[in-house]
Amino acid sequence: MIILSTKPYLIRAIYDWCSDSGSTPYLAVKVDAKTRVPVAFVKNGEIVISLGVDAVKDLHLGNDSISCHARFGGVSHAVMVPIDAVIGIFAKETGQGLVFQAGESSPALTDPTSISPTATDSDSPQSNRLAPTKPHLRIVK
Repeated sequence: MIILSTKPYLIRAIYDWCSDSGSTPYLAVKVDAKTRVPVAFVKNGEIVISLGVDAVKDLHLGNDSISCHARFGGVSHAVMVPIDAVIGIFAKETGQGLVFQAGESSPALTDPTSISPTATDSDSPQSNRLAPTKPHLRIVK
C-alpha cells in the first residue's frame, strides 16, 4: 500500500478555506533549484506568493507541485513550486493557516499571534517572508 503525503491535500484545504472565508491565501515558499519564481522577489531564500483570484491565473494545486501565472511588480511570471518547497499557507488578513516543518508533511496549526504575513501584496518585493516571533510567557494572577 502506497502512503501518500498529506501536505498537498492540506494545502488545498487551507486554500479552499481562505477562498470560502473571503480571505487572500498566501503561500510561503523556500526557494531552491527546483523552484521557478522571479528571483528579484526572493528574500533570504524565501518568497511569499499571493494565490488570490485577482493575483494568479491558471492556478493548479497538484500533488507534486503548484503552478500558476502570478504578477510580480505588475509583470506576469510563470511560477512552479514543488510541494516539498512549501513552508506554509495562510490567510493574509488573519495569519491563520498551516506551517510545515522542514522536510516533513506534518503541519503545525497557526494563529494570528504566531505568524503574520510581512508582504501586503505579491506585487511588492519588500520583505516577502514570514516573520518569526519569539515565544513569551506572562504571569497572570
